[in-house]
Amino acid sequence: MLGARSMAVIGASARPGSFGERMVIEARRGSARTHLVNPRYRRIGDLPCHASLDDLDEVPDLVLLGVPDDALIDQLQAAAAAGVRSAVLFGSAHGAGMRRAITDIATRAGMALCGAGCMGFVNTVTGVRALGYLEPDPLPAGGVSLVTHSGSAFSTLLRARRGFGFRLAVSSGQELVTDTADYVEYALDDPGTQVIGLLLETPRAAPRLRNVLRQAAERDVPVVILTVGGSPRGRAMVAAHSGALAGDAAGWAAFCASTGAVRTTDLTEFTDTLELFACEARAGRLQRRGGGRGIATVHDSGAERALCADVAHEMGVEFAELSPRTLGVIGDLLDDGLTPSNPLDMWGTGADTRTVFGGCLRAMVEDPAVAVTALAVDLVTEYDGDTAYTDAVLDVEGQAPLAVLASVPSAIDPVMAQRLRDRGVAVLEGMRSGLAAMGHLAAWPLPVDTEPVVVDQVRRDRWLRATGPAFDLLADYGVAVPDSRPADSRAEAVAAAAAIGYPVAVKTAGAAHKSDVGGVVLGVSGPDEVVAVYDDMAARLGPAVSVDAMVPAGVEVSVGFVCDAAFGPLVVVAAGGVAVELHGDRVVVCPPVSRTMARRIVDQLRIAPLLTGWRGGPVADIDALVDVIVAFSAMAVELGDMLDAVEANPVIVSPTGAVAVDALVVPNSVPG
Repeated sequence: MLGARSMAVIGASARPGSFGERMVIEARRGSARTHLVNPRYRRIGDLPCHASLDDLDEVPDLVLLGVPDDALIDQLQAAAAAGVRSAVLFGSAHGAGMRRAITDIATRAGMALCGAGCMGFVNTVTGVRALGYLEPDPLPAGGVSLVTHSGSAFSTLLRARRGFGFRLAVSSGQELVTDTADYVEYALDDPGTQVIGLLLETPRAAPRLRNVLRQAAERDVPVVILTVGGSPRGRAMVAAHSGALAGDAAGWAAFCASTGAVRTTDLTEFTDTLELFACEARAGRLQRRGGGRGIATVHDSGAERALCADVAHEMGVEFAELSPRTLGVIGDLLDDGLTPSNPLDMWGTGADTRTVFGGCLRAMVEDPAVAVTALAVDLVTEYDGDTAYTDAVLDVEGQAPLAVLASVPSAIDPVMAQRLRDRGVAVLEGMRSGLAAMGHLAAWPLPVDTEPVVVDQVRRDRWLRATGPAFDLLADYGVAVPDSRPADSRAEAVAAAAAIGYPVAVKTAGAAHKSDVGGVVLGVSGPDEVVAVYDDMAARLGPAVSVDAMVPAGVEVSVGFVCDAAFGPLVVVAAGGVAVELHGDRVVVCPPVSRTMARRIVDQLRIAPLLTGWRGGPVADIDALVDVIVAFSAMAVELGDMLDAVEANPVIVSPTGAVAVDALVVPNSVPG
């Protein structure tokens, strides 16, 4: 499909401004031999037009189906019957059962299929243009391979006039047959692909996509992803638009982290990040990056320097600590009254701007702690013809990652921006988006957990055949649990407490979230108190309770897994207790999880200081908590297809260990 040598345009038209005319124009701009099909015409321009595919003198590699939905099935069946191996479906295929029928036809025929509801693709390497809308010709060539579910974003990026070009650009639409993973595989087989950009609404074939993105990470090919539909309203809009399920923000974040992909938050950040990575890849600097992980910026405004520092702090983008040598070099260049620092404001008298700014930029890019440097100026049109800022950057360019960071896109001088981009310098068109891009480059390559998938088949089979109490499940995976005994009467509750030893905890078995309904009483210290607690709980919540041993006090953490319809099982670690949802302090990751990754998860929690002795408190056994996280990872891998969720909340982490004192198991809601 992507390298088609011949194509047939079904629905070709000579009518000015029509969809059929646009298909013909774009097809003829490309390299593929073009055949026109429409029974209403004998010729369109200088090309013959045929009544059907059967009239062609060859079987085309690709058909473009620019026909109404009510003709789509018949035309696709005709193409399949003729032996055509690929098709682009521009129509939305909204009719009842249409998408299923399209998928079945193409799958049986072994056809690759772009769409439905797409804008087609351009392959600048082979020269194929399979489009229904007029796009730049020629399309800027470069090292970026782009796949986007959004047709509008496809056109926007192709027309953006930024500092990168394309190897491949695909508007994949609904991906009824050929999906993002297929396109990424194709791009990775092209040695000219330097950066992959993905704009995704729906995580289709997530396990296969995860595998190919991991291949990209192994080959040092950056993948920049923009995902949409993470909010409840956004997910509803995606479903209404494409009929597909969108992943939520936490699922997407976990997915990207598991593949080493760079996740962006909006189209501006996506574009700035693509430009910065593309410029670095073109210069060959991605594969020979040093150890620095901080950024550096040089400003001509004290206010904008402060704003830059504020925004970077808010976003978690770290400025590099400059070495004494670097600070000394900068200090020697500054006017009196200015202080060498990072970020740096160096506007004094304005004398010898090119030399002074260039010298400071050079000092920063040579500092080993700095991963990427930017001249943070607005790059406005200078009415006196001054080009000192651009000249200063170009004097230094080529030594290390260096960009220009502007604040107001509409104020950027297009001539100066193009001059910089022509020399391989990224021009980042927003303070927030540009800082995010710099932070992404500074952190790249991102760590990818390479823990192998290991399944204990005996244990898996044991839980597939039968279910048991939640504590039994946790214990089978090595998670410490308290001594716990069921009771259905006063006498059984008293006997259980006596066997365990006072004090005990009494918990209802009649509610999933026990604390929400007053179903947990701790520190019950004697038989009479057990009776009183049991009578009250049985009257309100039913006779079934558990009597549990008390556990030493510690930090409450929630550990579990949940099966996401799009991404599969996800391990969730959060601040625990009754306010777990309120705190929103959680980390979500894709299993399997190594011990190294589990420790990294713990460190990301806002409650992490509580585990390390906050304000003189006891130091908790973090290794024991890591064991619990790894155990839940194994549980997710082995039982994720039979359980919708398992949660231990809280896991009490103390100096003596980590014990799950309450647990919830949710069976699979979809049988089979």
